[in-house]
Amino acid sequence: MKIKNLFRTGLLCALLFNLFAEMTFAIPSKRQFYELRIYSVRNAEQETRVEHYLRDAYLPALHRLGLKNIGVFKPIAADTAAYGKKVYVLIPMSTQEQLLSLPKQLGKDAAYLSAGKDYIDAAYNNPPYSRFESIIMLAFEGAPVVPPTKLTNPKSERIYELRSYEAYTEKFHHNKIKMFNEGGILKLFTKLGFNGVFYGQVVAGSQMPNLMYMTTFSDKASRDAHWKTFFASPEWIKVKADSQYANNVSKNTIFFLTPTEYSDL
Repeated sequence: MKIKNLFRTGLLCALLFNLFAEMTFAIPSKRQFYELRIYSVRNAEQETRVEHYLRDAYLPALHRLGLKNIGVFKPIAADTAAYGKKVYVLIPMSTQEQLLSLPKQLGKDAAYLSAGKDYIDAAYNNPPYSRFESIIMLAFEGAPVVPPTKLTNPKSERIYELRSYEAYTEKFHHNKIKMFNEGGILKLFTKLGFNGVFYGQVVAGSQMPNLMYMTTFSDKASRDAHWKTFFASPEWIKVKADSQYANNVSKNTIFFLTPTEYSDL
């Protein structure tokens, strides 16, 4: 990408380009990139406007571009009380080029521009949200793509668990990722039926270094039972006792979410 194009796409795109360029030599093409967009809204009106935009304009436009398995989630009541009103959007993409070119592609979509007019052309004194955060991730080697959900029960009953693991330094951060890939945690999650949605190394975000992942269960009781089995498993007990993985987490934050009816996941 030429330097002048970096200025056109903005500082964030320039940063992402540099990060991705450094990693390109080591990234198999099948590993997806994820954008996790987290909207903060002040009230029910803003929440409704963001959701109308996502349901009627944004997701249909992404589907027309060939993107799939897009998730839209909202916090459960307890997390809303703790962190405020949020809307989470997970967008899996095949390449970093697709990530950087997405705004331009959307700008060419007349149906998107029409359906999303209230959001896109919102007045400065009547915005549809207070702010949003965009977190960019690269999929783990052991879980390179977002799979279609295996759950068949109503979406309103499901629980999605989003976890963020911050580390003291980059070295400890990569050690935690190694624990998932080579230490057997991903295999154990699969064995126990954790229904992994994504596992991602954060390459651009507000809390770094860290990794994030999401699992899903039919309901809260199922989630609790799965974690009880996990903590009692010989595989976890062995990994937990392995000194090479000591002190690789400085902060672990858990968010409980529910999918919207129009979410792909």
